[in-house]
Amino acid sequence: MLKVLIADDHAIVRKGLRQLILEEYPTAHIGEVGDVESLVNLVIKELWDIVICDISMPGRSGLEALQQIKEIKPTLPVLIMSMHPEDQYAVRVFRAGASGYLSKDAVHLELIGAIRTMQNGRKFITPGIAEKLVGALDTDKKLEPHEQLSNREFDVLKMLAAGKSITEIAEQLSLSATTVSTYRARIIEKTGLKNNADITRYALEKGLI
Repeated sequence: MLKVLIADDHAIVRKGLRQLILEEYPTAHIGEVGDVESLVNLVIKELWDIVICDISMPGRSGLEALQQIKEIKPTLPVLIMSMHPEDQYAVRVFRAGASGYLSKDAVHLELIGAIRTMQNGRKFITPGIAEKLVGALDTDKKLEPHEQLSNREFDVLKMLAAGKSITEIAEQLSLSATTVSTYRARIIEKTGLKNNADITRYALEKGLI
């Protein structure tokens, strides 16, 4: 019996994923959680065949959850879902140990194929992601400034670029305003950008927002 754990903070998304899986695997046991803490706790307590995790959740992100899961159970396949384009997070996700990356726009078409691929011990990689991963292996390629940011710094950069205030970002990520300000300072130092207007302009030029 297939055991799948779904992590997404939107109940309607979890319901949709459940229905898709049960149509193909009627006897599957499916667990649902809405936050990273619950996800990690269930990974510790129970045995799962596959974890499906949204990359954007309140508090700790799906990327942080992925890194913790791989420390606890290195062989557990994790499929990361995202509303963001492949070129923004794909390389980060696979570097962190994911077995697949799936755009939410393509879930209804590719979810079952991704599950089958991971059940067979392989990684689910679209042609677009494969190209990105090959490029990431090019040691002569100069990294873009945003590619040098940590996962959390990258999240904060995108929120700043979208016009969110320090307070709004802190609330969304369940962090203190001081911590978010520290991330902003690191972003400015690493990228050489001077202010929020520069951050927004840069993000638009690179297609990050």
